[in-house]
Amino acid sequence: MLTHAVFGRAVFGFAVIMSTMSSVPAQERPASTFPFATFDAASEAVLSDPHDVVIGPDDRLYVADKFANRIAILDRDTLEVIGSFGDGELSAPHDVDFDAAGRAIVADTGNHRVAIYDFSSGSPQFAGELIGIGRPEGALAHPNGRIYATSSGFGSITAFENGISVATAQGLSRAHDIAAGADGNLWVADAGNRRIVKYSPDLKVLMILDDPKYGWAGPRYLDVDPLGRLVVADQDAHRIVMIDKDGALVGVLGNGIPGMGPNRFDDPEGVEIAGSVYFFADSNNNRIVRYQVVMN
Repeated sequence: MLTHAVFGRAVFGFAVIMSTMSSVPAQERPASTFPFATFDAASEAVLSDPHDVVIGPDDRLYVADKFANRIAILDRDTLEVIGSFGDGELSAPHDVDFDAAGRAIVADTGNHRVAIYDFSSGSPQFAGELIGIGRPEGALAHPNGRIYATSSGFGSITAFENGISVATAQGLSRAHDIAAGADGNLWVADAGNRRIVKYSPDLKVLMILDDPKYGWAGPRYLDVDPLGRLVVADQDAHRIVMIDKDGALVGVLGNGIPGMGPNRFDDPEGVEIAGSVYFFADSNNNRIVRYQVVMN
């Protein structure tokens, strides 16, 4: 067993190495499969194929609990289920986000819509919908006021403003999650094409991550950390991948074999980053897991 002092020196040494590596051009860096975080805790296996996860304005975890047809609410410290909403209204939801007004924006996949829930009364109330989306699997409430939704059915992204479609992008295959970086640009998991695509807020392609070094098998959901690094759940490879903002592969969680336990996943889907903490939906294990950062 490592003592705290030895462990501290090991982490410090690794952080120095990573800091040095960050100054090396991406094309000169070796691809890394070193774990970028350590296992911390897991919920009980009481969910039903959980997909994406987000921290709400109340500091609780909100999980698109697909086969339970609901949004499950978990305590972020204990990872216990403490409530839900959308029961009886949603059909196989895949994603959930919150806008600046505190409304929940839900990719209500089985109903081919984005459902909107208002919390101003103290409890979630259905408040509207965005339609014309074939099997939406990702939903994003962007700081610019728009709502973006991916369509796995149509292979597209649609931007809505005041409930009206104002921009679209085509050419995707089984499009899944969509997330915004600090610069406002969008990252989309283009699962069927085995790549990640970066778009401007007006849906112009800026960058494509499809190099063989990533080894994509089926990227589904993702998030962007404060340093601009992508963390992607590569579901079909049973792993979580971290990519630097310049495209360098930083590290990997999971060994590619489905399982349960530290550094093991079975069809992981959802990703949520909160500072030095990561929450992942370990979907086929029907639970949420929490990891802590290893380096900065």
